[in-house]
Order: sequence, then C-alpha cells, then structure tokens
Amino acid sequence: MKERLMKLLKAKEEARQALVERSEKSENVEELRQIQAEITAINNEIEELRSMVEAAEQPAPTATPEDKDTDARTAATGAEAEARAKSATFIPGKGFTASPDGVARKAEIEEAEERGKALKEGCAVKLSGGIVLPKFTGTTVNKTFQQVSSLLDAVDVLPLPGGESYAQAYEKSNPDGEYTAEGAAAGDTDPVFGEADILKSKITSYSEVTEEVTKLSNIDYDSVITNGMATSVRKKLAKEIMVGDGTAGHLIGIFSENATAIDASTDLSMKGIDNKTLDTIVFSYGGDESIEGQGVLILSKQDLKAFSMLRTTGGKKYHEIKFTSGGTGFIDTIPFIINSACLPLSADGTAENKYCMAYGNPLCYRLTNFSELEITKSTEYKFKEGMIANKGVIFAGGNVVSYNGFIRVKKGK
Repeated sequence: MKERLMKLLKAKEEARQALVERSEKSENVEELRQIQAEITAINNEIEELRSMVEAAEQPAPTATPEDKDTDARTAATGAEAEARAKSATFIPGKGFTASPDGVARKAEIEEAEERGKALKEGCAVKLSGGIVLPKFTGTTVNKTFQQVSSLLDAVDVLPLPGGESYAQAYEKSNPDGEYTAEGAAAGDTDPVFGEADILKSKITSYSEVTEEVTKLSNIDYDSVITNGMATSVRKKLAKEIMVGDGTAGHLIGIFSENATAIDASTDLSMKGIDNKTLDTIVFSYGGDESIEGQGVLILSKQDLKAFSMLRTTGGKKYHEIKFTSGGTGFIDTIPFIINSACLPLSADGTAENKYCMAYGNPLCYRLTNFSELEITKSTEYKFKEGMIANKGVIFAGGNVVSYNGFIRVKKGK
C-alpha cells in the first residue's frame, strides 16, 4: 500500500514541477491562469496523498473484520487515485484534463547541485516550485489622467548642455523719430533694452521599489519607473513656469516679481469672472498699435468651468468651450491651457492680490535645459531590505524673455 502511494506522490510532484516550468516560459495570460488552476488542484492531491502515506507508516493494529473491509475500500480508492493520476488532473470548473509527462529525478538532482555551486560562488539563484506558487500579473499598467500641463510643451525650450547660466536681451521700446531742421543735429532715438537672466536649477525625483516588483511579474517595471520619474520632473517644471519664485536655485515663473521683463503696472485686478472678463484680458495685452494674435490664456480648471457656466439673459451659454487635447482648447476663438499652479480667480477663498491667470504667447517664456534628464538605479543602498532605489536629475532654468510677454490677472477686492 505505502509503495503504491509513494509512486502516486512522486508522479504528482513531477507533474507539478513540469507545470511550474511551463509557467516560467509562458507569456500568455490565459494559459498562465489555466496552469495556476492545475497547480492548485495537484497541490490538494499531493497533500491528500502525503496524509495517506503518513497513515500507512503507522504500525498496523490487529486486524478485525471491520478493518479488513476498510483495507479493501482503501485499496480500491488507491487504485482509483493511481488511475486518475496517470490519466488526468481535475481542474475546478473544467473537469479532468490530461496530466503532463513526469520529469526525471536525475534532472532535479543536477539542478540542485548547480544551485548549490552558484550559492557558494556568491551568485543569486532562482528556486521554482515547492516554495511559493507563482502569482501572475497583467502585462500592462493602466495610465491615470494627464498629470503634466501642456504649457511645458508650448514654451520655448533651449538646450544648453554643460552651461551654468544664460542671458537673453529683449527690446523694450523705441522712441519716436523727430523733425530736424536743416543743419541741426539729429535727435537721439536709442532703443531701450532689457536683459533676462536664466540661472541653473537642480530638479530631482526619487523612488524606491521592492525587488519583487521586477522579479515576480512580466511587466517591464524599469520602464514604468523611468517614465514615472520623468513625469514627476515634468510636473515640477510645468508648475514652476508659472509660480517659480526666482530665489536661489529656483526658476523664475511668470507670476514672480523677479520676472523683470513684465511691467507690474500692466497687471489686471479682477474680483471674479463675468461676461466681460475675457475681452478685458485679450484687449489689455500687447502694444498700442496692434491686437496680438498669438496669445494663450493660462488658467485653472475651476476658472475654465466658471467661463463655461456664464449665461446670457436668455439662458444660453455666453462662451463656447471647445476641447482639443492635453488640457487645451478654445474659449470662443481664444486658446487656453490648463495649469494647476494657477489659483482660481472664481473662488471666494483665493486671497487678494494672488495671481490667478496669465495671457500671452508661450514662446515669450524660455526654458533652458542645462542637462538632459539622467535617471540612475541602485540596488546597493537598501540591499538588505531588498529595495531598488531610482533617482532622476535635471539641471534647468527659466524666465520670461520678451518685454510684457504676458499680462497677469490677480485677485481683486
């Protein structure tokens, strides 16, 4: 009896090992699910057989007529189990399916010897089967909503690898010419210039993940982490274009008092959003001789909603909002870009004199890349904890580089 049970147990363990090896090679999710179900079913049968082997090893008591009947039933059950093991494996919901051929014991011994040798040499080894059943994970990572304002891709970007600073001259004004009498000296009409300084700032991102993230699934998590860290850096830059305070190591944003290319006297003060707000902003931008056609309104999502909620006396929408993509679109014919760094002008809780919107040509802001984004990975920092550290670094700077390139809107009384 015991010998027959041991043969059945060995057959089941070999079948399980074969399934584990199949799972390590498969990249088909449906096949992996089926293999997992088969492994679960075989594990249950192995546990049952092991219990029967342990029972068979116990000293047999003196047989009684009832015991003889029990032995007969046990023998019949064992024969049935042996036949089932040779022909099929039960999978819940699918019935019996054909079992795979057994794996030679010699191969298992050789594999164990190779693992021992590798461990002595300080190499990492992989153990398949008999410890933890594999957990299968989808081969994609679902994306969330857009996290980076499209403003970052609209401004003027200047690659300047290895640089420390950058200065951009801009024209402020040119005086009118003058009537000059014959023989008299010509009047001075020197143009007035300004200069915008762009200094290097260091922006970083950092993350730690467990080593299981890369070992226990088929997903290329390294790639996911790289894209995630790049997104973190881009989010920071997109916000700093608006609110960077220009102090040491920081970008100079459009709302900053250090954005000296913008004359603060041109700032607009508004209490909220009404049916005159958009026209007031658009017609206040630019010089006295033209209406600039390259302006974009940069605002919060809440203020965009406020524009959309405006109604005429007849109850119709006052503005037509058209969405394009990436948090951009048009309010009537005026382009807009959403940026979460902008405080909502329409909110009662926004403090007085806080900047909320800007209108202008995005190319009037220059973002200088003094380096590319470099991402490095370390498995040594928290080796004991089994953590993988990732760090991204970029050196960049930014400033408004055109005179009154933007008109700013702040919360009024």
